[in-house]
Amino acid sequence: MIWRFSTILIIVIGFSFVSNAQKTEFTRQDSLRGSITAERAWWDLTYYHLSVKVNPDDSSFVGTNLIQYRVKDAAQTMQIDLQPPMEINRITQNRKEQTFKRDGNAWFISLDKQQKAGDVNELFIEYSGKPRVSKRPPWDGGVSWRKDENEKHFIATANQGDGASLWWPCKDHPYDEPDSMLISITFPENLMNVSNGRLRKLEQNNDGTKTSHWFVANPINAYGVNINIGDYVHWHEVYKGEKGDLDCDYWVLGYNLIKAKKHFKQAPKMLKAFEHWFGAYPFYEDGYKLVEVSYPGMEHQSSVTYGNGYENGFGGSDVSSSGWGNKFDFIIIHESGHEWFANSITNWDEADMWIHESFIAYSENLFVDYFWGKEASAEYCRGTRLNISNNRPIVGVYGVNYPGSGDMYSKGANMLHTLRQIIDDDEKWRQILRGLNKEFYHQTVKSEQIENYIIKNTGRDLNSFFNQYLRDIRIPTFEYALVNGNMRYCWTNCVDGFNMRTKVHINGKAQWLEPSQRWQNLEQEKAITSVEVDKDFYVAAFCLTEITD
Repeated sequence: MIWRFSTILIIVIGFSFVSNAQKTEFTRQDSLRGSITAERAWWDLTYYHLSVKVNPDDSSFVGTNLIQYRVKDAAQTMQIDLQPPMEINRITQNRKEQTFKRDGNAWFISLDKQQKAGDVNELFIEYSGKPRVSKRPPWDGGVSWRKDENEKHFIATANQGDGASLWWPCKDHPYDEPDSMLISITFPENLMNVSNGRLRKLEQNNDGTKTSHWFVANPINAYGVNINIGDYVHWHEVYKGEKGDLDCDYWVLGYNLIKAKKHFKQAPKMLKAFEHWFGAYPFYEDGYKLVEVSYPGMEHQSSVTYGNGYENGFGGSDVSSSGWGNKFDFIIIHESGHEWFANSITNWDEADMWIHESFIAYSENLFVDYFWGKEASAEYCRGTRLNISNNRPIVGVYGVNYPGSGDMYSKGANMLHTLRQIIDDDEKWRQILRGLNKEFYHQTVKSEQIENYIIKNTGRDLNSFFNQYLRDIRIPTFEYALVNGNMRYCWTNCVDGFNMRTKVHINGKAQWLEPSQRWQNLEQEKAITSVEVDKDFYVAAFCLTEITD
């Protein structure tokens, strides 16, 4: 997902930041949405068949969802999520109607059939309603009902954060994904619907509608499922990638075809860069799609949506203020990068959304690195520091559907850029990034799994490093004093045990130091007159004093 940046200049001095974030009060609904409740824990998703008729005339959906699941532990009550004003009308199992009750956004189903461990069962849900209208997609979740320049319907769903259950009944928690999914959407016959995966069949109905059937062969997160209805034209190309031929399909409004064909040449460039850094595109079976929508864009799996006006930057602006951000289309690069981090590697809990956004905010500078070089990418990353607010930690609150600060984007990217400096071996760093995508391919993961993998493969104690940047709001400060031509130094404004290896330029010459929270002495043959922490480390520096006898 993209984040609306506000530019903030941070002036760092040698004492701790105080968070101005107010304590959030959580409700029962937050827990029902954000935790693995007893009514969720006993069953494992294996398959969805979501079928929806979209009615533009009255902005309503009428649909069904066939849910297939494997019983892990015997239980009789199941939780399904669907938010108002949508309503579940009927639930059946083995054609027998089941009883259910609603508790806010959660629906609890009392199953008649004995649920035995190891069994694979199906549940059929019928639902309808007028889903919430998104006023500012994708930041405000729901359905966008718009018209294109020719006054034809231009409809899209986007719901990260607010939840897929805004418009379809599902297990709306990121820890569990179906192994595959069929998405059948019925829409006006003069338009086209594009969803996730591959188009299996397009049916002409007898009532002035068509139905598209899109099959997703891989696990898919609920928020990644999407509907895009418009007066689309389509073209196809094959990208010769690490795993062979990758089908790339592009769907745009007809009057944008010429400029889209030119502008979307950035998509194969994205694939080339990210397969280099992260490994093979993770959904060859489902292909890669770029689909025009009426809002900026979103990382819907194998159906990346695009609405950035066919211009570079984000809405024409460089989010890094470095100049490099005007050389590529932010939405194509950022949202497509999420195919690796967000769609293939998905956070187990929303509190760990940094796994999605930090790596992909960082991927923007890796794209710059691939095409324009390492120093250009460093300039880009450093420029994004202007977007950091240090208002609350990057890691959120577990079990209540509460992600961390928007700093998970720019601060998270600068954390990873700092980590690259610590490793000081670009090929080793690349293999760690590729290794993450191999180790956690198509999995939901917790923050500690990502942290531990990096710690193991760097061979460094990075626990305090991650605690500092993910769970604290302070910028660690390299504090030093020059005394009689020598230097004393330590870390302040940091978590207990912070011991990050750091490159410091002393009298203009780079030198590696291992500061801790205890004062250390550095003596040189030549008197130390200038000290500068390497600018690619996201830290502050503070000269306590300078003393000369």
